[in-house]
Amino acid sequence: MALLFSNATVLPMTSAEDAPRTFRGWVGIDANRLTLVTDSETEAAAFRTAHAGLREIDCRGKLLMPGLINTHCHAGMTLQRSYADDITLMEWLNDYIWPFESRQTPDEVALGMTLGIVEMLLGGVTSFVDMYYDEDRCVEVAERLGIRAVLGCNYFDSNIGEVFPQVERAVERAAAGSGRVRIAVAPHSAYTVSPENLVRGRELAERLDLGMMTHIAETRDEIRIVGERYGRTPVAHLDALGLLGPHMIGAHCVHVTDSDLATLVERGVTVSHNPQSNMKISSGVAPVEKMLRVGALVTVATDGTCSNNDLDMWEELRTAAFLQKSATGDPTALPAWKVLRMATANGARAMGYADGELGVLREGALADLIVVDLQKPHLQPIHNVVSNLAYCGKASDVETVVVDGRIVVE
Repeated sequence: MALLFSNATVLPMTSAEDAPRTFRGWVGIDANRLTLVTDSETEAAAFRTAHAGLREIDCRGKLLMPGLINTHCHAGMTLQRSYADDITLMEWLNDYIWPFESRQTPDEVALGMTLGIVEMLLGGVTSFVDMYYDEDRCVEVAERLGIRAVLGCNYFDSNIGEVFPQVERAVERAAAGSGRVRIAVAPHSAYTVSPENLVRGRELAERLDLGMMTHIAETRDEIRIVGERYGRTPVAHLDALGLLGPHMIGAHCVHVTDSDLATLVERGVTVSHNPQSNMKISSGVAPVEKMLRVGALVTVATDGTCSNNDLDMWEELRTAAFLQKSATGDPTALPAWKVLRMATANGARAMGYADGELGVLREGALADLIVVDLQKPHLQPIHNVVSNLAYCGKASDVETVVVDGRIVVE
């Protein structure tokens, strides 16, 4: 069934920064694509005529925008929400998280994934990038719930023999599905995976034409361990092994040198910024403003529910912007428009979609969008709707969610 959203405030996320950012108009969907994005009532009438039996949704007092894209999380870890808080990262991992995960069954991971995806969809996240175990089982969960995803099969030296066959199975299951789910190879980090196994992961990704993701320069402990073992920074180490490129999403990138940043930009690596997780674990503050200034592709993400402790991207937007202003001493750092771009159009590029195909509202783009109810006390008055969304928006403001042309939350 075709869909027509009428009388909406439309935020297409396609404008140049000095151009008008919203307009009042209509957005039409046919199959899984946006086929009408207009401020013309005449064009809207023609769309109605051409699509007999369409469903029309009146959006007076509401805003239409691209769905949010969470570029790094561990959705299966939802079962560990608030399981281990207020401790150091290495104690958190070694004494709590990894022992818990060693006892999990694939069914339990799928259950955690289900809870995580539902939380994200209800909050307006239409696409996410995951990094966890048993992702071959989680393909079915993502397909059933209707979200768009890149599922990264996470491995260490200790489980590489178990995970690599899962990658193959996940690829087969994704290929048999809707096309919304993609698979990636996800070594945990440069300090938990040997050089030989990092290269094996790269070779597997190359053979199957898959993306990659890993944690990069998250903590000072990681910098120390990699430096002692290999005499390089994590970025330089991964680059020397041939892992860095446009296919790679690097989560965190908190402790990076100027040389590291130049390498990330030159290789086209996506940086996934996780401000709340970094704050909670006391990892530090990623130099996002500097990254953007030198041309890095930077996105926003929540990380997992055990280190955040939620999957609320609206909170993450506000935190990301405010944290950069505080850390740099510059109130103009990371303005609202830029942080919204990081969570939409930039996120789409990180997932491997071409410019204009996802993360924007334009004719021909994939039909992933959300309806935000602006008639909330905390969103009024509207002097600047972009600032209201980035600095005042909440997951509960999301009223309707469409992924791939299908309403999945209403």
